[in-house]
Amino acid sequence: MPPIMEKKSSTPLPHLLILSFLFISTSLFSLTHAAGGKWQLLLPNVGISAMHMQLLKNDRVVMFDRTDFGKSNLPLPNGVCRNNPNDTALKVDCTAHSAEYDVAGNKIRPLFVYSDVWCSSGSVNPSGTLVQTGGFNDGEKRVRTYDPCATCDWKEIENALTNRRWYATNHILPDGRQIIIGGQRQFNYEFYPKSEGSMNAHSLPFLVETSDGTAIENNLYPFVFLNVDGNLFIFANNRAILFDYVAGKIVKTYPTIPGGDPRSYPSAGSAVLLPLKSSKGQVVAAEVLVCGGAPKGSYVKAASGTFVEALKTCARIKITDPSPQWVMETMPLARVMGDMTLLANGDVLIINGAGQGTAGWELGRNPVLNPVVYKPNNAVGSRFEKQNPSTIPRMYHSTAILLRDGRVLVGGSNPHIRYEFSNVMFPTELALEAFSPNYLDSQFASIRPSIFSPLSQVTVGYGQKLAVRFSITGKIALNSVSVTMVSPSFNTHSFSMNQKLLVLASENVIAVGNLKFEVQVTTPATGNLAPSGYYLLYVVHQQIPSDGIWVKIQ
Repeated sequence: MPPIMEKKSSTPLPHLLILSFLFISTSLFSLTHAAGGKWQLLLPNVGISAMHMQLLKNDRVVMFDRTDFGKSNLPLPNGVCRNNPNDTALKVDCTAHSAEYDVAGNKIRPLFVYSDVWCSSGSVNPSGTLVQTGGFNDGEKRVRTYDPCATCDWKEIENALTNRRWYATNHILPDGRQIIIGGQRQFNYEFYPKSEGSMNAHSLPFLVETSDGTAIENNLYPFVFLNVDGNLFIFANNRAILFDYVAGKIVKTYPTIPGGDPRSYPSAGSAVLLPLKSSKGQVVAAEVLVCGGAPKGSYVKAASGTFVEALKTCARIKITDPSPQWVMETMPLARVMGDMTLLANGDVLIINGAGQGTAGWELGRNPVLNPVVYKPNNAVGSRFEKQNPSTIPRMYHSTAILLRDGRVLVGGSNPHIRYEFSNVMFPTELALEAFSPNYLDSQFASIRPSIFSPLSQVTVGYGQKLAVRFSITGKIALNSVSVTMVSPSFNTHSFSMNQKLLVLASENVIAVGNLKFEVQVTTPATGNLAPSGYYLLYVVHQQIPSDGIWVKIQ
């Protein structure tokens, strides 16, 4: 993290004033008209601040913050302590800095991570193992793996990376490898696992061109998506390229977003690849949506105590067009440090963040408590719906991921260099919440599908016909059934790596029994559309999704 980010706030608010501020702002937000959505406090204290999160195929969520925060509120079990002479906070630490959240049991299990995972990145490999890369200090060149099992813990591989990776972005590739792009003062990329011909890092001048200098950067955690042609869409600062990582060359340069304001860390907008619609397993068009961020100069001004209003715009582009152009849209709320999560029905949830300032230590103000749902298929001007607010500010280092049941798990928020629980404007947040989108309301119970075949954890091939059977207790609209396939993402610092939703090609819905139905779909044709691995599959009826089932494609 640039040194300037570690500047402490010189004027923390008294705790009583903080509580008064939160009470007033919550009351004001409660009076606004919102489209819906419900909040649930799952656990008031998970012991760590969830800076990074990933859902795994066993419905457990791995979360972690950093080892050099000092003591957490989650003891390691059985008297275990971490003895690390390289740690910058505690050489001997008997508390956990990673945890596994059991969604069904609503409970936490402490995990042991040795080296510093601060501001790292990751992907889930085809077998379902989380492969997490980089971090800070002694963790910057390490790879750590976590297998999804009830008693598993972190494994670490020293010097597994060619270059230090801090604030980098990972993406899983069709061949099962990860590409790791960028990081602080790393204008290059590399692959993992290593193999003959891919042992070294490779220069990416685009990252030099998009840097606003070593003190600001504005190109960290670049937004990376696998395009339908197998090339990578890489966005940094305010513009993007289409990159052939096999040949190591740029195949397309996209225009700068109108206005030229930065959207990448620390200006910290967010981005998603919008749902990909397939026909016979093929997808012909792909669109990217980038939302929020901070105007030029906001980071330097925030470090000096002036907090500029965040950006209120989104930019949408069809990346497969021969001559693509950005189309600008306006959000109901300005937002920086927000997260964009693809929902089971193909909508986009924009959640967390602040209305002023930037990412970095103590540099955000005015928490944005209301999420917004973006409906990509609606007409321009009618795509945004403001949702009901949380009561918990989710500022710097917050996270959000989709769960199998369609809820969104929300955690984190720690804008401080250590754990700080009092006498600061936004205390370190250890609570875990769930946001339930409007589609989970009980009023939709009669039209909500329930998948009964295939069973969860089924394996399918590419371009394969798959019969999905489901039940509905109410009246079915035969022409309003679709099947979506979602890749669970690695979420940190306002970006969800590897996030993708495919709307599978489907045939007519047929009845197979009393209130039971079948829809036949075609799975994605190639790994360019869906790299091998585990996905969540949903039946969506009149925009109301079922619970998901786990599907492995290979």
